[in-house]
Amino acid sequence: MMAYAGGGREPLAGEETPAAMVTAIILMNVERGRLPTLAEELLEIRGVAEVYSVAGPYDLAVIVRVKEHDALNDLVTEKIAALSGILATETLIAFRAFSKRDLGMLWDIGVD
Repeated sequence: MMAYAGGGREPLAGEETPAAMVTAIILMNVERGRLPTLAEELLEIRGVAEVYSVAGPYDLAVIVRVKEHDALNDLVTEKIAALSGILATETLIAFRAFSKRDLGMLWDIGVD
């Protein structure tokens, strides 16, 4: 079992996130040289499940899982905003999760 900063166990690949959870992806531009330490600081925040360094117009993609939208608001506007070195963010709220397992199960329906 793997623990994550959001508390409890992080869903494994193919597992569903509990229906009561709000999942968001926060895309970030950060100051040069702050990326590794900022990633570690983000992982210390309760609700931050994963942090990825990415190529393209953003530097980091942060996966957040919280119980309600108010908690997401507090996490973004208070906890993440308090960290130094973040230049800009864009927050995407997930509606539904799709995984390879879900697609495989779709094709297996009724097949013996």
